[in-house]
Amino acid sequence: MLSLPTRFAGIILAFAPLFVHHSWQHAQNLLVGAILTPGQRTVTSILRIRGRAQERRFVNVHCILNRAAWCPRSGSRILLGLLVDAFAQRGPVVLGLDDTIERRHGKRIAAKGIYRDPVRSSDSHFVKASGLRWMSLMVLAPIPWAGRVWALPFLTALVPSERACRERGRRHKPLLDVGRQLALQARRWLPRRDLVVVGDSGFSALLFLDAMRRARITAITRLRLDAALYEPAPPRPPGTIGRPRTKGARLPTLAAILAAKDTRWHAVVVPGWYGAGERTIEIATDTAVWRHGGLPVVPIRWILIRDPEARFPPQAPLCTDPTREPTQIVGWFVRRWTIEVTFQEARAHLGMETRAAVVGQGHRPHHALPARPVLDRHTAGRTPLGSPTATRRGGRVVPQTAPDLRRCTGRRALCDPARTDFGNITAPTRPNKTPLPFASAFGLCALPRRVNGQSRAKSA
Repeated sequence: MLSLPTRFAGIILAFAPLFVHHSWQHAQNLLVGAILTPGQRTVTSILRIRGRAQERRFVNVHCILNRAAWCPRSGSRILLGLLVDAFAQRGPVVLGLDDTIERRHGKRIAAKGIYRDPVRSSDSHFVKASGLRWMSLMVLAPIPWAGRVWALPFLTALVPSERACRERGRRHKPLLDVGRQLALQARRWLPRRDLVVVGDSGFSALLFLDAMRRARITAITRLRLDAALYEPAPPRPPGTIGRPRTKGARLPTLAAILAAKDTRWHAVVVPGWYGAGERTIEIATDTAVWRHGGLPVVPIRWILIRDPEARFPPQAPLCTDPTREPTQIVGWFVRRWTIEVTFQEARAHLGMETRAAVVGQGHRPHHALPARPVLDRHTAGRTPLGSPTATRRGGRVVPQTAPDLRRCTGRRALCDPARTDFGNITAPTRPNKTPLPFASAFGLCALPRRVNGQSRAKSA
């Protein structure tokens, strides 16, 4: 059915076991069209670029995303295997874990919530956004032909808001719980590989870090400068009564170490510092035990980073594996900026803020075919074309969208539009929009009370 090069066909055929034969035909069209489509990867744009804009059964392609019975988790596992084989065959597999907000509005978006918008907010300005929160796990791998590190998502999960879970009678999962489950899922898929998970300061929690340590996953995140650090617990003498100690003496905070004059700093050259090339920084590092009352005890290696030219404020990444080299930890830590680059590129090129690529959460599929025309704000047949209203608006004909139907179907229908001839002429396409149908015939009739907004125009 599809004529593709052998290298591309071999990658696409890896996902064939997820679908039955009939659904696989539509899934191939979606996958190939998503690669070819510029701008927003909507189902309508995919059908158009594949030359199927007049497909009669276009709804079957939508059903692949919102109704078909296939397992996205199995698809994520296949995708992870392809990414690892292509970009991370040797050495540790570095994964990036972060959340993003997809700004969505509407009463039918059940899982939406109000969150802090990290893109528009700053230290002095707080901006809230309404939408869906997604947790994404990505492979942070250097791409040879790009000359930099790319964040390649392979597993994404929806994090419903607390209010949405309460209305549905479900237990709310915090952001850290979802991130822990995604990381542990990657560990089950790659049991023999060395995994490194890089996250921002939101994942600097003892419960999350302890879960990563017990799963043999190296976690790298940012540590607070005022965190309570201790020396490891001293050896327990034989015959000692009582519970064993979990910590030793209290250590100075990182803020105090930063201000101390006797701190030993080492100059290190880091390649690819936040996309700005090589950068010379100064680091001070040591091992410690991070502990808080009632929470697990996590041994860490902290690294205090400062810029000799004071171009950025000091920061302190941590690693749950104290045996790692400090330069290697810093090199993995700076890969995290590619996660934000991926989210920004998805907003700019995939249109994920205005229309999700996956149809669901109350989103009605976009209509890919011409619809019956109606006069703007009036029932077709009620207002003649020579009336002042039609003359003022130039007799403009609009498609049968949901707002038009709500305005026009309140009156009783005068005739059956199925028996009426409509001459639809496709207008020049606008960017990321469905072509507007125009009527060349003047025999327009009223719409029935119950009419589907996605019905297709019929010609006699």
